[in-house]
Amino acid sequence: MRTIGTTRTSGTAPRGRRAVTAGAALLAALTLSAAACGPDGPAAPATPPAALPKAAPTSLGDLSGWKLEDWARYVTDSGSPAPAAPGYWTTARTEAAKARPTPEYALTAPTPATVQRDAPPAAVQARPQPHPYGPDSALVGKLLMTTAQGDAVCSGTVVADPLTPGRSNLVYTAAHCLHDGKGGGWVRNLTFAPAYNRDGQAGNRDGGAARGKPYDDKQAAPYGRWTAVRALVSPTWLQEGGVGAHDQYDYGIVRVRPESGSGPSLEEAVGGSVPVWFNAPAEQITSATVFGYPVERPFDGTELQRCDSPVAPGRLSFDRTRPPMYVLGCTMTGGAGGGGWFITKDGKPNLVSVSSIGNRNPVGYLAGPSLQDQAKQAFDYFAKNVK
Repeated sequence: MRTIGTTRTSGTAPRGRRAVTAGAALLAALTLSAAACGPDGPAAPATPPAALPKAAPTSLGDLSGWKLEDWARYVTDSGSPAPAAPGYWTTARTEAAKARPTPEYALTAPTPATVQRDAPPAAVQARPQPHPYGPDSALVGKLLMTTAQGDAVCSGTVVADPLTPGRSNLVYTAAHCLHDGKGGGWVRNLTFAPAYNRDGQAGNRDGGAARGKPYDDKQAAPYGRWTAVRALVSPTWLQEGGVGAHDQYDYGIVRVRPESGSGPSLEEAVGGSVPVWFNAPAEQITSATVFGYPVERPFDGTELQRCDSPVAPGRLSFDRTRPPMYVLGCTMTGGAGGGGWFITKDGKPNLVSVSSIGNRNPVGYLAGPSLQDQAKQAFDYFAKNVK
């Protein structure tokens, strides 16, 4: 598959094949916990807010009946994120950050009756995006965070904000990049670095780092670093744990601002965004491209990698009452979690999923949630009301 173009703030994107993904679950706006140990310490475990507003349905798998006041109550109960300390994410700290582990599931494991899955896909070798990253790929970046285990890395994508066309400050990613799930806590110091290593100053084309090669912060993060001010994940994600049905809701949104506190929007800075295509017809998903910054071996996090799947994704469902996950062959490792899945609709790229779970030994696939009515309702509420 060719390089997929972005929705640019000016001009038009190149045309390509038409494909798509479908969608799943409601998100709820949440916070990143402020730990008492200070900005450099690990994230403290946090007790999730009330599972559901009293007026809402009681099923975590069906939040379609939520009203505006239900969302408002949930957001209020959830609090606000603690911003990263100014200057926390130096280039050295960014390089030293470990991968945020991708939840693991073996597609060859015995299948319980509750699990529905297709045959494992053929592995697609990840390859580095050519330098310099242009507007087509500058919207993909590293999502940096502090967890209970230390500093960590996921991936994220600049997505279009329908309420502020051309001036979005929204980043789409995976819920596991933001919160540990039931009984766990929120990450801290959440920061987005779009087009990390755009010009290849921090590594080589084969993905191996140029160890010892000097380069400055501007070369590593050419569009700067963007501090999270609010975040959103599925209510289901907070109430369930382990690898399983809640991974079918493993997605989230982050609102960011410039690290300096003022300036142009994220979309204006990088030169574009990509829309999220909710309720995409599954039969139109004939291929997809997955992007991310894998950190675990054989990668080191310096290169934006991509997997171009020439076939339609398979399906994986731990709970058949919930929208199934999509499965593609891909050899990206930890750190690629939260990275966007792109298809082409009417000649323009659209985001249809994010990397959620995978396997190790061998690495061969990634699965991502689908994005349907509930995800759209949550996105629309967040974009309009959560600033």
